[in-house]
Amino acid sequence: MKLVILSGRSGSGKTTALQAFEDLGYYCVDNLPIGLLPTLASQLQEETHNVARVAVGIDARNLRSQLPVFDAILQQVKSQGVATEIIFLDAHHDTLLKRFSATRRRHPLSDQDMSLSEAIEHEGRLLECIQAAADLLVDTDHLEPHTLRNLIRDRVAQRGGRLSLLLESFGFKNGVPSDADLVMDARVLPNPHWDPLLRPFDGRDLPIIEFLNAQSNTALLLDDIERLLLDWLPRYEANDRTYMTVAVGCTGGQHRSVFVVEQLARRLEKSGWAPQVRHLQLSS
Repeated sequence: MKLVILSGRSGSGKTTALQAFEDLGYYCVDNLPIGLLPTLASQLQEETHNVARVAVGIDARNLRSQLPVFDAILQQVKSQGVATEIIFLDAHHDTLLKRFSATRRRHPLSDQDMSLSEAIEHEGRLLECIQAAADLLVDTDHLEPHTLRNLIRDRVAQRGGRLSLLLESFGFKNGVPSDADLVMDARVLPNPHWDPLLRPFDGRDLPIIEFLNAQSNTALLLDDIERLLLDWLPRYEANDRTYMTVAVGCTGGQHRSVFVVEQLARRLEKSGWAPQVRHLQLSS
């Protein structure tokens, strides 16, 4: 049996992600007390049930006494022969504030003695033990619900056993993505932004591709990053790494980083990898 533990701070998209698992045929349980995980795993493995794939939502609404012993409970589940994966969703503090303000929902930890902002911070501290054990961190800052559902479907639920590789572009002016495992800097390349004729395009468009391919350092940068990834991705995979996110940044996340990610994806596909691509600062 495969058990996916889905966690994260309130407002990060856990409900959407759990619904995605349900659509994919997983037996889903939300807000399960952590202490009941071994019992659930045992029951679902019985011949009368024989459930192959389970997704369980766990968050700060849990029994507070059980969160600190999460690691011990997880080991107990693994000792039952259950394959586990932990997915932790999160977003920046300001993003979560905006989401709660927009929906006018009450945070599960907020009350007359704790403001919304304080509740969000407190929730993060309560869930640190789960976040530290996560196989995959998902930054949902720039993810619409349908995009998050697609990410769960493509990256998590249909991974197929190999290391799941995501290449994502971003703009340094917006901050480094919190889910990045490796970060590359494309700002060493000339910036097309300063050419008014090139500014409206992005790194997937032919004018930007031609401009950057004409630069002397472009091929060298792509060759070096490709060689690094081809050398080390198999080592991460051999070390039981399940997910890898490689982020490439430039100033605004529109031209150079997008170009580098797209070119790397094509190169890695030729070497037998199947990377997924995500551009954080582009609307489509």
